[in-house]
Amino acid sequence: MLKSICVFCGSANGTSPAYLDAARAFAREAVRRRIRIVYGGASVGLMGALADAALAEGGEVVGVMPRSLVDREIAHTGLTELCVVETMHERKATMAHLADAFVALPGGLGTLEELFEVWTWGMLGLHAKPYGLLDVASYYGPLIAFLDHARDEGFVRAAQRAMLVVDDDASRLIDRLTGLGSPSTG
Repeated sequence: MLKSICVFCGSANGTSPAYLDAARAFAREAVRRRIRIVYGGASVGLMGALADAALAEGGEVVGVMPRSLVDREIAHTGLTELCVVETMHERKATMAHLADAFVALPGGLGTLEELFEVWTWGMLGLHAKPYGLLDVASYYGPLIAFLDHARDEGFVRAAQRAMLVVDDDASRLIDRLTGLGSPSTG
């Protein structure tokens, strides 16, 4: 059973209202299941929408942000807990420690970097926690096609590619992640 999910997503809203709607829906679904949300700690963009929606439903939300970004990313001041750390590496390690699973919603380079790092950690056996993409309005379609191409070209093993769970529905994605991997101790 998942007790907490680390969510990677953008500090911007994106161009489609579907992205904000999906972040809010994901938060509501997590709270409905009594799953704590761990995320980057910002009050803006999809990150802020995710946190606000979960908090409005009475959920637990933990933000993790490096001290150097607290002002720049506009740290959320209404969270259950805001962990201020020193470095980006410490941010990612803390989020990973606190989570039982990882989900990427639409986002930019930081979101992709975080997802690929936890995926790499999983492939290296550094954790056994599941991870997935919420493919809102086919946002990740080109990335998924590339990953399948990399698999077909022999640069990503089929088993490695299969480790990334992809769905366009928050409830189904959480269902598919539930029971995979091992829970964290955090």
